[in-house]
Amino acid sequence: MQSPISPTVRRRRLARELRRLRETHGLKLSTAAKQAQVPLSTLSNIENAEARRIKVRDIDALADLYKASVDARTALHELSRESKEQGWWSNYKDVFGGNALPDFEVEASMIRSYECMVIPGLLQTPEYSEAVFLGGGAYSELEVGRHVDARIQRQHILNRHKPPHLWAVIDEAALRRELDDPSIMRDQLQHLANMATRHNIDLQVLPFSAGMHAGMSGSFALLDFPGGIDPGIVYTETATDSLFVQEPEPVQRFVTIFSHLNAAALRTSHTIRFLQSILEPNEQHENT
Repeated sequence: MQSPISPTVRRRRLARELRRLRETHGLKLSTAAKQAQVPLSTLSNIENAEARRIKVRDIDALADLYKASVDARTALHELSRESKEQGWWSNYKDVFGGNALPDFEVEASMIRSYECMVIPGLLQTPEYSEAVFLGGGAYSELEVGRHVDARIQRQHILNRHKPPHLWAVIDEAALRRELDDPSIMRDQLQHLANMATRHNIDLQVLPFSAGMHAGMSGSFALLDFPGGIDPGIVYTETATDSLFVQEPEPVQRFVTIFSHLNAAALRTSHTIRFLQSILEPNEQHENT
């Protein structure tokens, strides 16, 4: 199985480490670039995690300037090499565009997701996912197939040896939405109930009875990374674009919002019973 490596996470880590080394030596960006004979624009791109092709010579020059130890130098080269690798999502640029959520999901240790309109992508069945994309009427049949395939590929992280902890809060509206084929929704709800029993998944329903709540502004996902090495990020999207929020203050606001949603939602055990309460009338109706 391919090791979980995110080129983007590695670029961010390399950027932080080189910036830390430079600041430790009290050097301005322009001074460091001049002394290491690395173009200022290149060093700026590296420290902003925007450089996708980093020369070995530049890493060595910066390591020499910062008097990095042998181990530190080796780690810098390793991060640089890994930042150039490509994950499976690189084959779905037509789906993800320039901001690929799987690029971060693959290394996340915890994913906290709030969905107000649909079932979270990591928990969708293929048939339900297809219905979601067809319902929007914005994609051709071929494009729908590509989107569904990419979404199912994303779900593989939940089945690996050390999966991330997925904590999903789903608005009741997403569970009550009617589809042309009721069996698709029934199978999707049963899939949710099954997934909720996994050790790495916490599932909560936010019922209508919760009234107005902290998530009224829309869906989002919070991604945390192991060991606290990499700062958490927030992912949100619209019909035409996706956004990664990385600044500490707005990320913390989303953490607070999720905490309020968690407090307002049903506990996991109650959520499973809630799902069954929706499923049972459907089953009785089909048997009549």
